[in-house]
Amino acid sequence: MHILPTLAVIPPYVFSELERRKVAARAAGHSFLDLGIGSPDQPTPAPILEALRQAALDSPTNAYPPFRGSARLLKAATDFMSMRFGVELSPATETVVLAGSKEGIAEMLSALCGPGDVVLAPSLSYPVYVRAPLMHGAEVHMVPMDPARRWQLDLASIPADVLKRARVLIANYPNNPTGAVTTLADMAALVEFARAHNLVLMHDLAYSELTFDGHVAPSVFQVPGGRDVAVEFHSCSKTFNMAGMRVGFVVGRSDALDALLAYRSNVGYGVSMPIQHAAAYALDNVRALTVPIIAEYQTRRDALYEALQQGGWHATAPHAAMYAWLPLPDGVEPWDAVERLLVDAQVMMTPGLAFGAAGARYFRLSLVAPAADLRAAALRLVQVLGAVPAGAR
Repeated sequence: MHILPTLAVIPPYVFSELERRKVAARAAGHSFLDLGIGSPDQPTPAPILEALRQAALDSPTNAYPPFRGSARLLKAATDFMSMRFGVELSPATETVVLAGSKEGIAEMLSALCGPGDVVLAPSLSYPVYVRAPLMHGAEVHMVPMDPARRWQLDLASIPADVLKRARVLIANYPNNPTGAVTTLADMAALVEFARAHNLVLMHDLAYSELTFDGHVAPSVFQVPGGRDVAVEFHSCSKTFNMAGMRVGFVVGRSDALDALLAYRSNVGYGVSMPIQHAAAYALDNVRALTVPIIAEYQTRRDALYEALQQGGWHATAPHAAMYAWLPLPDGVEPWDAVERLLVDAQVMMTPGLAFGAAGARYFRLSLVAPAADLRAAALRLVQVLGAVPAGAR
């Protein structure tokens, strides 16, 4: 069967291999705690489900939804941006509803980049940043992220010939997989770089509310001039435990959003209206709804890192997101670590190479289990892999 040639150049999807290994482990009689994929295990807050139920009864579900999004959710999104970040955006021209931010990012990249173009992506990337451009014949240049500089992008390292062909710069803070955060000063540097090189800055802010220890994640639009160069993606998946409903939104440059809409209108019809109503309710009540969710993730993070340190593993807890990003001990290979943890420690993790070659000496655990389970898993992990001393990566 003939398939699109660009699909053949995309590297194997690590998460497919992880799924294969999980199936094999279960077939062999092994039980394990699955901390591989970052799929929320906490329930969607009951008031959101009630809003969804009511909307399903009251709103028409037989008609196609508007391409840009429902008026209610577009307003809720811009009200959220105003309340949370102090920025005023237009629901009519600077906002688009998405069936999850992953889909929106892929569609935006597909609309903006093609053969001969270059996408500048973080060296540790959510896979869609790399795979979507490759599927449309664009090239991807991986921008190094320096752990010694808080995992910020090393923009100075980008070769001049690459910059000439670059169309898009992607940033993601709070970061998946590292949990790294950024500052307004760091964000201003990204905005200035995008302006200087005529790039669209795509900022993935899916973890805007999952922050700890007093950190408050900034928006690119808090930087003067940000709205001239940037678009920013927001998601209900992790903030409200709504991953299965597939809803989010993007805000920013109207011309970039017009390109996104032109692409989306040719391949789909938007998001279910009842789900849009539920998302609008969630955004309208974000502060009340997220307090217990954030508190639970912080409790889980603290339990995991306390257990690691108890076992002699030196690790610094991240200030955001829902992951632990940990170095592999010297001499331990990624897939060997996956198998040993799965069978001997009863823990499924994600090898860091799932996020790019720069992650080959790391692995990621998702905080998708109760604190007691994470604590026990961390202690088993140290027993199987050994401790990592202070100063290791």
